Amino acid sequence: MLKAPNHQVAGHKAHEGKLGPLVDDSGHFYKPLQDVERGSRELAFYTSFSSTTKVPSQIRRFYPVFYGTKLLEASDGSGLLLHLVLQDLVSSRRKPAIMDIKIGSRTWYPQSSEDYIKRCLQKDKQTTSLPLGFRISGLQLPASKESELWKPAKKVVQGYNVDDVKLVIRKFVPSNSSANSDLDPDCSFASSVYGGSSGILSQLLELKEWFEDQTLYHFNSCSVLMFYDRDSVLKGGNSGAEIKLIDFAHVVEGRGVIDHNFLGGLCSLIKFISDILTEGSENNGISTGNSIGE
Repeated sequence: MLKAPNHQVAGHKAHEGKLGPLVDDSGHFYKPLQDVERGSRELAFYTSFSSTTKVPSQIRRFYPVFYGTKLLEASDGSGLLLHLVLQDLVSSRRKPAIMDIKIGSRTWYPQSSEDYIKRCLQKDKQTTSLPLGFRISGLQLPASKESELWKPAKKVVQGYNVDDVKLVIRKFVPSNSSANSDLDPDCSFASSVYGGSSGILSQLLELKEWFEDQTLYHFNSCSVLMFYDRDSVLKGGNSGAEIKLIDFAHVVEGRGVIDHNFLGGLCSLIKFISDILTEGSENNGISTGNSIGE
């Protein structure tokens, strides 16, 4: 049985006769190939990435597992369409907190058409992509009450300025979450989600170290997906925090050049999260067990 994902926070969604990804109950995520150019480029990336020996094994854990392709009935009813078969990243999470962050101050790739570059540049200027090197594309946060969920509308997220982004990254890890999102976030869960030897900051720093050297690919308009088990943290358990890179329709060959666009945005995101951990450590008088230099 295929169905629309319950926890998709950004991108094209399979609802009301529109084309979007589907999931099954066995942990697979089926992403329809977009138009000819985008779809073929994303398939080429997954094929190349899954077969190359130049990517360290410890870095592969930051990418969805690729299982190949499959012809499936498209969600918009248009007939059979080739889909990428990927790992469903949050299928095992009961109440996942999720944030999709598009990385890079430039979201278009050099071979794009002038019209596409113009549209991307306009959006980059209107969002925080240019000033910060990243922008939030979507998020959801299960609230303290069982039935509540904070999931800002797409137009709201698109209107985030720099101060909004700072606040939202803080609101992603509070103990006092509410669906109305008006409460001042206490960031009580920052140390267990962002900090520690296996937290999000540590993972981002490991990814950054690879991007400081890798010249295989340039990851234009890709996102870092951050997620953790909100329900587990509320009960005093392990956050299970993870990051994954997603959306590779605009990836091009690196040709021996470091991807400074992605690396710069990644460093900016790392700084934001590191600041939250430092702030929490100072306020609580405790050590987070992590720092920007670790």
